[in-house]
Amino acid sequence: MYAPERQQEILRLAREDGRVDVLSLADTFQVTAETVRRDLKALDRAGLLRRVHGGAIPAGRLDFEPDLAEREAAAADEKDRIARAATAELPTEGSVVLDAGTTTARLAALLPLECGLTVVTHSLPVAARLADHPGIDLHLVGGRVRHRTRAAVDAWALRAYGEIRADVVLLGANGFSVRHGLTTPDLAEAAVKRAVIASARRVVLLADSAKHGQEHFARFGGLADVDLLITDSGLGPEDAAAIEAAGTEVQRV
Repeated sequence: MYAPERQQEILRLAREDGRVDVLSLADTFQVTAETVRRDLKALDRAGLLRRVHGGAIPAGRLDFEPDLAEREAAAADEKDRIARAATAELPTEGSVVLDAGTTTARLAALLPLECGLTVVTHSLPVAARLADHPGIDLHLVGGRVRHRTRAAVDAWALRAYGEIRADVVLLGANGFSVRHGLTTPDLAEAAVKRAVIASARRVVLLADSAKHGQEHFARFGGLADVDLLITDSGLGPEDAAAIEAAGTEVQRV
C-alpha cells in the first residue's frame, strides 16, 4: 500500500472511530510506528487530523477529552518530573489550591509528612491522596462530579472558590499557548479553573510539553494569568522564550 492510500484509510478510521492510535495503526497496516507518525504528521499539516499524545483525532474535534486512565498513562515520566519540581513552589506553611489533573494528583502524593498546609481541592483523586496525610488541613470543594475527570463543577464549586484567597494554586490545563491561552474541552471545567485562578495570589501551571500548542473548546485564561509554567524539556527553547516574552516564567525539567 502506498503512503497516500494508507493515509486515506487512516483518515477514514479516525472519522469513524473518533480517534486513532499509533500502535494500532502500525499493527493494522504492518508498518513501523515511525511510519505511522509520519502519516499522521502529513495529515495534521494538511489540516485533516489533529495530533494528540499517542495518536490523532479528526480536525475540528476540539471537544475531545480522554478519560482519566488514559491521561494517567500519558507522558508519565514527564508528569513525575514536573510534580517533583512543583514541590519547591509550595509554601512551608499557608494555603494551597490543587486543581484537578493527573499531574496535580502526582504532586499530592509527593507532599512530605512534615508539611503543614491548608489544601483546597475539587478533585476526588487529589483528595483521596491527601485524606490520611497527618499534616494537611484538607478542604474538599463540592459540586456535580464529572465522571471523566472526577472533579466537582458548577455553582457549588464556583461559590466555594469565590470565598477564599490562597497563597498559591497549582493549575492544570489540556492545552496552552501564547496565542490561544489556557484551554480545556469542557465549559463547566473551564469555569471552575477560571475561579481557581482568581482564588490565589500566585498561579503555577503544571503542564507537559505535549499540551503546548493544543487548542480545546473552552478557554479559561491566558498565559498572562500564570506566574510560572513548569513543563518538561520537550518544550523547545524558542517556544519557552516566546512564553517568557509574554510574561510567564518557564521552568523546564
